[in-house]
Order: sequence, then C-alpha cells, then structure tokens
Amino acid sequence: MPDDIKPATPGPTVFYDGSCPLCRAEIDLYRRQDGDGRLCFVDVAAPDAPLDPRLTPEAAMARFHVREADGTLRSGADAFVTLWGAVPAWRWAARLGRLPGVTPVLELAYRAFLPVRPFLSRAVARWQRRRGVRA
Repeated sequence: MPDDIKPATPGPTVFYDGSCPLCRAEIDLYRRQDGDGRLCFVDVAAPDAPLDPRLTPEAAMARFHVREADGTLRSGADAFVTLWGAVPAWRWAARLGRLPGVTPVLELAYRAFLPVRPFLSRAVARWQRRRGVRA
C-alpha cells in the first residue's frame, strides 16, 4: 500500500459529508460506539480534508466511502457493511450484509435513498434546531 494511502488508525477510515446533518448524526453514533478508537473519521466537506488520492471531492460528497486498513476503498452499501463490521454493536448488520445477495439489495436501497437525502437532511436540521442540538 502506498504511503499516501496508509490510514492513521488500525481500522477503517470513514469519509463522510459533515455538512449534512443526517450524515453527521449517523457518524456521531458510530463515533460513540468506536470504543477502541480503531476508526478514523474524515469530514469530506472540510476544505482541507485529507482525501484518499483515488477519491475526488465530488465523488466523496456524492457517496459514502470507507477505506479499509489494507487500502481497499469501498463505497455505498459495501462501505456501510465494512463500517458495520468494524463497530462491535453493528457487527450483526455486517454479517447480514455479507450474506449472498444482500449487499446488492442494500446498494439498490442506498441508490434509492441518495435522491431523498437532501430532503431528509433538511428535516433533521429542523428537528435539531427545535431541540437545540448542535448544527
């Protein structure tokens, strides 16, 4: 694995859209459950985000990506299955996601979700404002 792709932690690197309240809320959940600090989280919306060299800023903002410790870059449902496998409380979901035929179905669901993500993100932002949750 080239030096510019090596992760800063022993586990996966999670590339997420920090400008999306929905995405941030989900990542905060995984962050709290990463008790051993194996995961590295990169907010791709930050101007100085250390992106994987194979990942453009546009691609990083358009889909969810996870880089495994060995350098393998995954996106969409495959990235979620990888992330779930690294978080003890979500390993059950990773096991289900790895069953034959399940990841392609999850990918179809993820692709159906992408167009509604902006609407859901705005709804989460409104809900957070009403409850005084950080923006």
